[in-house]
Amino acid sequence: MSGLPPSTPYTLTDCDREPIHQIGSIQPNGFLIGVSADWMVLHVSANAKDWLGVEADDVLGLPLNRFIETEALHLIRGRLQIAQINGEVERAFSVALIPGGAPCDIAVHLSDSTIVIEAEKSEPGPVQDAGTMVRAMVGRVERTGSFDAFCREAARQVRGLTGFDRVMVYRFAPDESGEVIAEAAVHGIGSFLGLRYPAADIPQQARRLYERTWLRSIADIGATPVPLVPPVDPYGKPLDLSLSLLRSVSPIHVEYLRNMGVSASLSVSILRHGKLWGLFACHHYKPRALSFERRATAELFGQMFSLLLEGRERERDAQHEAEARRAHNRILALLADSESPIDSIQTFAAEFRALIPCEGFACFINDQLMLEGQTPTREEVVGVVRFLNRAPPSRIYLTDEIGAVHPPGRDFTDRACGLMAIPVSRAPRDYLIFFRKEAVRTVTWAGDPSRKPVGYGPNGPRLTPRKSFEAWAETVHGRSLPWSEVDLRIAESLRVTLLEVVLRLADVAVRTRKESHERQELLIAELNHRVRNILGLVRALVRQSQGGAGSVADFAAILSGRIDSLARAHDQITAENWGPASLRNLVSAEVAAYVHESGERAHLSGPEVLLSPQAFSVFALVVHELVTNSAKYGALTDRHGHIDLAWDFDPSGRLVIRWQEHGGPPVRVPSRRGFGTTVIERSVPHDLRGEAEVTYALSGLQARFVLPENHVTVVDAPVAVVAEAVAVTERSDFSIGGPVLLLEDNMIIALSTEDVLLSLGATRVTMTATTHHALETIAQDPPVVAVLDINLGDETSFVVADRLRELGIPFVFATGYGESAVAPEGLAEVPLLKKPYASDQVLRALAAVLH
Repeated sequence: MSGLPPSTPYTLTDCDREPIHQIGSIQPNGFLIGVSADWMVLHVSANAKDWLGVEADDVLGLPLNRFIETEALHLIRGRLQIAQINGEVERAFSVALIPGGAPCDIAVHLSDSTIVIEAEKSEPGPVQDAGTMVRAMVGRVERTGSFDAFCREAARQVRGLTGFDRVMVYRFAPDESGEVIAEAAVHGIGSFLGLRYPAADIPQQARRLYERTWLRSIADIGATPVPLVPPVDPYGKPLDLSLSLLRSVSPIHVEYLRNMGVSASLSVSILRHGKLWGLFACHHYKPRALSFERRATAELFGQMFSLLLEGRERERDAQHEAEARRAHNRILALLADSESPIDSIQTFAAEFRALIPCEGFACFINDQLMLEGQTPTREEVVGVVRFLNRAPPSRIYLTDEIGAVHPPGRDFTDRACGLMAIPVSRAPRDYLIFFRKEAVRTVTWAGDPSRKPVGYGPNGPRLTPRKSFEAWAETVHGRSLPWSEVDLRIAESLRVTLLEVVLRLADVAVRTRKESHERQELLIAELNHRVRNILGLVRALVRQSQGGAGSVADFAAILSGRIDSLARAHDQITAENWGPASLRNLVSAEVAAYVHESGERAHLSGPEVLLSPQAFSVFALVVHELVTNSAKYGALTDRHGHIDLAWDFDPSGRLVIRWQEHGGPPVRVPSRRGFGTTVIERSVPHDLRGEAEVTYALSGLQARFVLPENHVTVVDAPVAVVAEAVAVTERSDFSIGGPVLLLEDNMIIALSTEDVLLSLGATRVTMTATTHHALETIAQDPPVVAVLDINLGDETSFVVADRLRELGIPFVFATGYGESAVAPEGLAEVPLLKKPYASDQVLRALAAVLH
């Protein structure tokens, strides 16, 4: 490339190829050692003598333990174990590496197979409590109202932590340019707030490193880098310093910062769903070195801020989507009864425009075109449709600059610049098209983004950093406001709904058959998926319950209890259409399953909270195991014993739940760890990313659980308690004493229920699978009581129930639909057995109708 003339064009992507992760040197405020898996020194920074008292060449190829204290090496090995697990950098503070040496902060990570150890001098004074500091910072940020205040306070907190002259919140746009949206700075240095920086200012490889490492620090851009010795390994490969905290700085970036007048910088990544959303960009106009410890605190705050940002965006999107869902349902209800799709959609055009904000709307169905609001002409829209016909038929198409992709669109930018097209059929191509008008806006750049001068180095031309950062205003024409992710999700939901409605209205007969077939396949696939999940869960429960059973009866009781617990949890979740359910109801239901006077034996205290379906199912098994253990070995074995269960929120918004048993026998630490103990201690951390801690105190078992805030909802009014409305009856006091009719279309369930009925004193059990056979049985051999499954494939048992009621024969219903099962008027009060049911539930239900 050195022979290219000055006029040769040079692309910005060449700047992206600079190997900044293999730069071969570190910053001089620390030192680095790279060792092999057997702890032989492979690389060392040239300043090793300043830190270890040994020349760099004298360290290479020798065991590391010759140069570092045994205790320090032991600590490094421990940190490395954690680094191998999480794939990140682990740190330790105030570590003496050599006898009599100054304490150092160290960092360790793996780079391919090389163990990389870095060290800097420790900051004098007591060790900083990073957790407390970050908690206080997060608390102040959380208390802000608007999004602007949220970002502004975050910048202020980072500046207070780091002491840098300027801290900016820098957000990336979809085109990868960046904008300063918040700033905290010392007085008199000017402001960068509102300035936009071109995408080329941060090369692609730098963006990838920002996603891998949360923090990048440059203590002094004028400092001379310290080279690594040797620069490459025996295979000629340089050491990858992607995760290095001391990695030296690209000469291009040094020049860039120098042109801005910056002497030291700190960058903390802000990630959204694992992707780079922005940065905390910190500038100082004199050299400034932060200790590992303080940088670790800044990194932790960046991680917490990223989580808070995701939470705020979720709340905003959820509110928008809730409003859109209501409008969506209203539109669907109105369209469902219509016979003409084009007339219906035209009637509700305003509803569509409210659903996805726009200035113009077009509907193109069956070659009929309807326009509403500010749109291109009919001929121009037909041209847009022909352009859309070249796109995939089942994908939403959107752009905020029609003229850039459809040249005729440049002729109507005064009426429409943005376009979102929702395909609502495959053949013919039908569309709903939303138009947005031009949004002329002024973007203020930090310097002219079009001017990135080309310079000449030893290897030919290269891009050099801009020297001017003066505000440069650009007026943007021909573009609309961009379409958001929420707009796209709403459009996708609308596409699915309208595809169904429009196709049905276009050809009722064909559409009906097609829909039935597709729906059947979907239901079969969903049923197959759910059945596989259920069978997998039951298989796991069977396998894991074997170890705690001393006999077949014990095994059956343990397994039945766990399945019943999941069934109770499932009923409470489905009662709210698979929505959040009450923690208080969960505990009450579990305790009531084992203790008759549950209100006296379990003291519950805490705010009314609802758990997400996932958390509810997981915690149901945990509570079941706690209650079962208490009933077998703990406080519930003694009639004077009781359980205190209290919950509240910690400062970060997580739900903390404490279990304490009182009045039971002395507690002993279990000699072995069964499945129940594993469920208690590991379910919440593994499935919910929470915490679990169990203490075997002599006076009573204690447990503490922490559930992340995304699984918890606070409600103002108390939640109605879900309880069985069937009186408790002891087995010894009850006997059926006659024949029983069992109407059940599943043979396995029927056989199992027959065993239960015979054990409860039934003289015989007549099993039937159809209403016809059941009515014949009633006529020929009337039972004393009947158990009727509500749903029998293509019929229900209500006709049998009516006949039994006419004859005065008591009966109970059984169902797999839980609380959602609906009986006709007059049968709603009949006791209901919810599958899977156990023998004690059958006993209580039959006792309620026979006595």
